[in-house]
Amino acid sequence: MPEPPPPRLDEIDAQLLDLLQHDAGRTLHDLGERVGLSPSAVQRRIARYRKDGLITRQVSVLDPHRFGPAVLATVLVTLVQESFEHHYAFADRMRSDPQVQQCYRVAGPWDYVVVLAARSTRDCGRLGDRLFKADDNIRRYETLVVFDTIKTGLALPLPAPQPS
Repeated sequence: MPEPPPPRLDEIDAQLLDLLQHDAGRTLHDLGERVGLSPSAVQRRIARYRKDGLITRQVSVLDPHRFGPAVLATVLVTLVQESFEHHYAFADRMRSDPQVQQCYRVAGPWDYVVVLAARSTRDCGRLGDRLFKADDNIRRYETLVVFDTIKTGLALPLPAPQPS
């Protein structure tokens, strides 16, 4: 199925979506002041973004330091067999595990990059054993423990606004 064309955004759409990407908890009043619209006009635009699938969900980002120790690790994974079924099974297992924070299918010598969150290095090792070592279709995996988080984010670059 072909990808839908990028949405047609005006300057206000681009500003509003950018603000929402960085902090969706802003009030309608605050957003409206920043983009020059009334709160009700902002609310209508946000409802349209949701209806059109531009906004897929809204989440809260928790401070990981408030919950005690945490270990992040990036795992590089190569599969043995690469059928659609094998890729689907791997992706489904990654989606279903709450300690898998992110998972990307990539080009190059590795098939996947997986980001894990664990309570300790021991927990991280057990998680790796369960997710990767116990899978006969994983040829190789390499775990890279994260020492320091430099930047995280999910904000996307937006298409340039279209003239009306």
